[in-house]
Amino acid sequence: MSQTTPDAGPVMSTPETLTAIFFEPAAAFEALRARPRFLVAGLTLVALALAVTVLVLQKVNYEEVVRRAMETNPRTEQMTPEQKEQAVAMQTGSVGKAIAYGAPVFGTAIIIAAGSALYLLGASLMGGRLSYKQALSVWTYSSFPPAVLGSLLAVVLLFLKSADDLDFSRPGAGLVVTNIGALLGEGTSPALRAALSWVDLFTFYGMFLAALGLRKVGKLSSGSAWAIVIALWFLGMLFAVGRAVIFGG
Repeated sequence: MSQTTPDAGPVMSTPETLTAIFFEPAAAFEALRARPRFLVAGLTLVALALAVTVLVLQKVNYEEVVRRAMETNPRTEQMTPEQKEQAVAMQTGSVGKAIAYGAPVFGTAIIIAAGSALYLLGASLMGGRLSYKQALSVWTYSSFPPAVLGSLLAVVLLFLKSADDLDFSRPGAGLVVTNIGALLGEGTSPALRAALSWVDLFTFYGMFLAALGLRKVGKLSSGSAWAIVIALWFLGMLFAVGRAVIFGG
């Protein structure tokens, strides 16, 4: 059971906080303001990303995924068949598979660290009071519910879908389709598909939690908290569009 102190708000253990973030997010963030924690939630995010990746790579034909991605990449159009075969062999070899397994681990860790730093910067510019540890707690706990729910759905669909029905060659496609970009046709511009892939149900759920967390933990107004969250969402979308333009959909 959580307790309440006069100034710091509710006091929760880590298991209580991990549960409360689903059902009582405001109380969870109030507890994190006084006792910011992020390690268990952060490690869980990394573990979920790795677990889903392992299950997916065991389900699909990884070589076929690589070939399909190369076919949709405009940068490989000028490559000869021999060069394409060499590239496929490199990406599907032991080193390539190690990178595929390691990418979600390091990628998730980097995103947590960088995103928290941007929260800290945004809060400082908006006049809030936020330490980097508090920013880490806001990022990890606002990402936790969407990641857990998305991973559970992905695992269920992974066992229900045939490997032939899985398509990871374009943004937003694959297991759990909760964004507009994945619904567009094959002839759609990669940049437009990448942009609309950020119009996503789970992304908006995480944004709602992040704005609430910045307001409760960083003592920001609702408008300032949402300004930070929307600005980062927009920057992420621009990065996705730029990547699609350079590397293809």
